[in-house]
Amino acid sequence: MGEFMSEMKKDEYILGIETSCDETAASIIKNGKEIVANVVASQIESHKRFGGVVPEIASRHHVEQITVVLEETLEQSGVTMEEIDAIAVTEGPGLVGALLIGVNAAKAISFAHNKPLVGVHHIAGHIYANQLVTDLQFPLLALVVSGGHTELVYMEKHGSFKVIGETRDDAVGEAYDKVARTLNLPYPGGPHIDRLAQEGEANIPLPRAWLEEGSYDFSFSGLKSAVINTLHNASQKGEKIEPANLAASFQESVIEVLVTKTIKATKEYGVNQVVLAGGVAANKGLRAALEESFRELKDVELVIPPLSLCTDNAAMIATAGSVFYQLGKRSPLSLNGNPGLDLEKALV
Repeated sequence: MGEFMSEMKKDEYILGIETSCDETAASIIKNGKEIVANVVASQIESHKRFGGVVPEIASRHHVEQITVVLEETLEQSGVTMEEIDAIAVTEGPGLVGALLIGVNAAKAISFAHNKPLVGVHHIAGHIYANQLVTDLQFPLLALVVSGGHTELVYMEKHGSFKVIGETRDDAVGEAYDKVARTLNLPYPGGPHIDRLAQEGEANIPLPRAWLEEGSYDFSFSGLKSAVINTLHNASQKGEKIEPANLAASFQESVIEVLVTKTIKATKEYGVNQVVLAGGVAANKGLRAALEESFRELKDVELVIPPLSLCTDNAAMIATAGSVFYQLGKRSPLSLNGNPGLDLEKALV
C-alpha cells in the first residue's frame, strides 16, 4: 500500500488571475483541466454609458474588486494557499493600468506564500480555454476572435505559437462594436448585432476583404466604413434601411472571411484540430457557420468552448499557466504588465 501511495501523483492546483481589460477574475484549476473555482466580476454596466471601456475606470474597479474576487475563489474551491502550486497571471496584452492590478496582486501572493509566479499571454489563455473542454491534439490551428485580436495561430506542440494571420486594422470585435454604435445599439455591440442578425436577411451588398493571394491576414476597417456609408447614403436619400438586414449582411461578410480563411489554413497546414478562441467565439452565427463547414472535414476535430469560457476569465489563464509551469516557465518578481506582449514569445 505504501508503494502504491508513493506512485500516486499529487494533484496540481494553479491559481489564475486575469485583469487585462474590464473583468476582474480569479480561478483555481486542478491538474490543468478541471475547474475547481471560477469567479468573474464584470464591469460592463460601468462602461456602458461611455460606449466602450474607459481605462482609468477599469483600473479603479480592479483595485476595488481584486481582493474580494480572490477571497471568494479560495472560499469556493476549499483549496488552501499551502496546496496551491503556482500563481498564473495575465501579463499582457491589455490595458496597462488594468494589467498592473492583477500582476501586482499575483506578485504579492507569490512573495507572501513563496509560490512560483507564471506570467501568461492573454491570447494563449483564450486558446487554452479549449483544454477545459477536451485534450488538445497537435498540430492544431486556433482562430482567435476578440475585441482586440483577430488571428490564426498554428501550434505544433504545447507552448509553441506561430501567428500565420492577423488583423491589419480593426479586430473583429472592434468592428462589431463600431457598427453597433452606428446602429444605436448598446455596448458591448457584438451580442446585439448577433441577435439582430438572426432576425434579418443578408440582402445588402457589403465588401469582403480577401487581401492579396495566399494571405491569412484580416481587414475589417473597410467593411465597417461600408456599413456606415450605406446608412449615411440611405439617410441622405430619405430611404430607410432595416437594421436587422444590415446586421445580417455585416455578420455574413465577417463570417464568410473568417470561415473561408480558417478552412484554407486547416487544409494547408494539415492540422488535426481547430479550436475557436476569444470573446467573439460566443457569436452564434460564427459558431454555426464553423460547425457546418467542418462537417465535411471528417479528419479534423472542431472544438468550440462554452460561452462562459469565451469571454475573459481566469480559468483559461490558470490552464495556460499550468502548461507553462509544466514546461518550466517561472517569472521573476520584477514581472510587469506588458500591453505589447508577443504571443510567439509567450514562453520566454
